[in-house]
Amino acid sequence: MPVFFVPPLVKLALGALGAGAVVGWAIKEARRLNAEIARSKAVADPASRDAIPTLRRDPKSGEWRVT
Repeated sequence: MPVFFVPPLVKLALGALGAGAVVGWAIKEARRLNAEIARSKAVADPASRDAIPTLRRDPKSGEWRVT
C-alpha cells in the first residue's frame, strides 16, 4: 500500500480544477487569436485589391491572361 493515500474525491476535485484551468487558458487564447485576426482584417485596405490584376482564361488558346 502506498505511503500517501489520496481519496478519490480529492483526485476528482484536482482533476476538475486542472480541466477548468485548461478551458480558461483555451478561451483566453481563442479570444486573443480572434482579436489579432480582426486587427489584421481592419488594416487591409480594400482599395488595394483594385490594383491587383485579374487573370482570365483565353477561350481560344486556353492560356491565362491579365485583364
